[in-house]
Amino acid sequence: MAAKTIGQIRQEYQAAALSMLPDFIRTYETDGRAGVKKLVQQAGTQLAKMEQEQERLFAMGSYERTYAQYTYVCGVDEAGRGPLAGPVVAGAAILPKGCSILYLNDSKQLSAKKREVLYGQIVSQAVAYGIGMASPQRIDEVNILQATYEAMREAINNLGVMPDILLNDAVTIPDMPVRQVPIIKGDAKSISIAAASILAKVTRDRIMQAYDSQYPAYGFASNKGYGSKGHIEALQQFGPCEIHRRTFLTHFCTAHQLYPQR
Repeated sequence: MAAKTIGQIRQEYQAAALSMLPDFIRTYETDGRAGVKKLVQQAGTQLAKMEQEQERLFAMGSYERTYAQYTYVCGVDEAGRGPLAGPVVAGAAILPKGCSILYLNDSKQLSAKKREVLYGQIVSQAVAYGIGMASPQRIDEVNILQATYEAMREAINNLGVMPDILLNDAVTIPDMPVRQVPIIKGDAKSISIAAASILAKVTRDRIMQAYDSQYPAYGFASNKGYGSKGHIEALQQFGPCEIHRRTFLTHFCTAHQLYPQR
């Protein structure tokens, strides 16, 4: 029987699922052709990277394993505390025991494309998830910290089930009747908080992109409401729009721009 061509072996490699790579390597590791050696090397590198990712994900599940006696372990995080415009958004996520969604991480460490992919995986695999938000007007009314707590409580209430324990990114949420574990930089240390971080970030980015068509002068699609140079220049030229947080703008706008009715 004639040996497979390098092109055929390449197609076999490209079609191989991750679990098939060890067999692929064993089958072709003695093939002396340079092209095949390269494919075997690529398969080995891919397998090593995947094993490294699985080890990283296992380490990020340490808090979930610590509290595995609880049925519903819920991660909570927010997106958008710092911007000059738009809502603050919170996410809450209860992942299945032993969840292995690869590449879960702090949303700030992921590309927008990767966040979108992970968002879909989280939504489809989560035991329950919820989103909450507080408007710019509410932020101005009660301050950003209290508004963030309100958004977090709303996200938890929107789960549809009552969690048994909350793993929070750095904060303890007032007026919650369940145990809470605040974890500093928790979105990089807990898969549940990382999932909540991605839910919140993707939701908020989509909101700001939608606002961009309504208020095109401020560049919300690109800056997401943060204080970029172009955003600040637009504020100084046009003043704030309806989704700006007035209490965040005192260094950029005049009192008349902020409160023209006075």
